[in-house]
Amino acid sequence: MSKPATETLSTAAKSTFRTSAKEREEGSPSQLIDARIKALNDWRGETLARVRNVIKQADPEVVEEWKWRGVPVWSHAGMICTGETYKNVVKMTFAKGALLDDPSSLFNASLEGNTRRAIDFHEGDKFDETALKALIRAAVALNMSVRATARPLRSRKRPKSA
Repeated sequence: MSKPATETLSTAAKSTFRTSAKEREEGSPSQLIDARIKALNDWRGETLARVRNVIKQADPEVVEEWKWRGVPVWSHAGMICTGETYKNVVKMTFAKGALLDDPSSLFNASLEGNTRRAIDFHEGDKFDETALKALIRAAVALNMSVRATARPLRSRKRPKSA
């Protein structure tokens, strides 16, 4: 009798999964995000669904991921943003937000850092979908430009043994 596929994987290979064993049994990242939206069953679920829809419209090639035991993540040539849900806020954190122009001043949280920027959505908030799409496209373009200009990794030189 053969072993299940997960039992035949090496330890290193198992550690590359981005979800826990329980989450893998529950479905793909997209299915987990669907389930999160449905489970919230309030304004936070509606907001997360709306943000997700805007992301997919802005970048049809976006990859949905499920990281850190329950955080929706959207990527394209690197992480674009996360969609965290809290009691009083839905937070959209852009991984490289500090490097993005924000002419519509959508960023309203995590403004003090050198890397990330976030948008906090509160109950009843309205947001400019066109400006958000532009910000998402700018994040994708930044990821693509960083990837295109990145130098290949060089192996470390080993000291000669005496």
